[in-house]
Amino acid sequence: DYGHPALKEYLHRFPARHYIVKSDDKDFFLRFSADFGQFLIMHDATISYKQLPFRFYELTRYSFRREKSGEVVGLKRLRAFTMPDMHTLCADLESAKQEFKRQFEFSQSVLKDIGIEPQDYEAAIRFTEDFMKENREFITSIVKDDLKKPALIEVWSFRYAYFDPKFEFNVIDSADKATALSTVQIDHEYGKRYGMSYINSEGKKEYPIVLHCSPSGAIERIIYALLELAWLKEKREKKVMSLPLWLSPTQLRIVPISEKHLDKAIEIANALKGAGLRVDVDDSDDTLNKKIMRAEQEWVPYIGVIGDKEINENKITVRLRSEKVQKSVSVDEIKNEILNATKGMPNSPLSLPMLLSGRPTFFG
Repeated sequence: DYGHPALKEYLHRFPARHYIVKSDDKDFFLRFSADFGQFLIMHDATISYKQLPFRFYELTRYSFRREKSGEVVGLKRLRAFTMPDMHTLCADLESAKQEFKRQFEFSQSVLKDIGIEPQDYEAAIRFTEDFMKENREFITSIVKDDLKKPALIEVWSFRYAYFDPKFEFNVIDSADKATALSTVQIDHEYGKRYGMSYINSEGKKEYPIVLHCSPSGAIERIIYALLELAWLKEKREKKVMSLPLWLSPTQLRIVPISEKHLDKAIEIANALKGAGLRVDVDDSDDTLNKKIMRAEQEWVPYIGVIGDKEINENKITVRLRSEKVQKSVSVDEIKNEILNATKGMPNSPLSLPMLLSGRPTFFG
């Protein structure tokens, strides 16, 4: 409800960024983060100091932001996006600082799991002069011990927003523009504003300090960052463009040398598909070289060739796109190699037909 007393003051500070929906005699807004729903739930919760720090999390599907014409850019900036959002209630600033540091490290680990290394992003940390005077050692330890490289520091003369301090991890894209991914903010206002409270050791009600954490940033923006970084690495480091193996739409493509090898290729693909791998088969009439080139153009990380030799030896000749090498392995060996390399990561089945001939062809 756009007129909700706890939301009204904040929403009217940035009215141009909201989508407003009219229903009967009321105005509603499409939320742009998980904050409002989570905070209204926590308003009604009874929490003891013994439960702090108290963390609650949601993956919003979708968040909405009314970007202006010209601001919407590919996957970088959208009007509807998927945002992982965590909040933490802390009893005091010291506890909040410990959580801030812990979530700084957590955000680093999340990005690394996704495939974005510390050298792929830059950190910006923002805080007031007062916070710096009282917590200089705390900020320094985060940069020296956790980030382990220079950071951009922005110091404010006063706290103009609800948070102090805040950090962001930013990727620099091919247009030399910075885009924020992970962020954590220590919020000094929203506990009281939304009536979130906890019972202290003396049985009295107190308002907590709230941490806002998006450990990765919007999911769509992560995909944008991976694509941008892949292009930059090819340009700067002469490395082939690729996505992390767990995220590659096709992890292994089976390429039969000729039509007589197609049945074996399909048999192998079905076996690997049953083990949870994303495998497809190039059943086109093209030459072997053209099939391999197509797989490389589509960033397929593993390319398995099947011919007379492979059938006789009951093996596959596998080309590793990233290393530009090939090796002869059994079906079980390539299965275990891919499963071990993607262990613990999300896994979905192939989203297109296994045979390339069953897929739509686009001409441009």
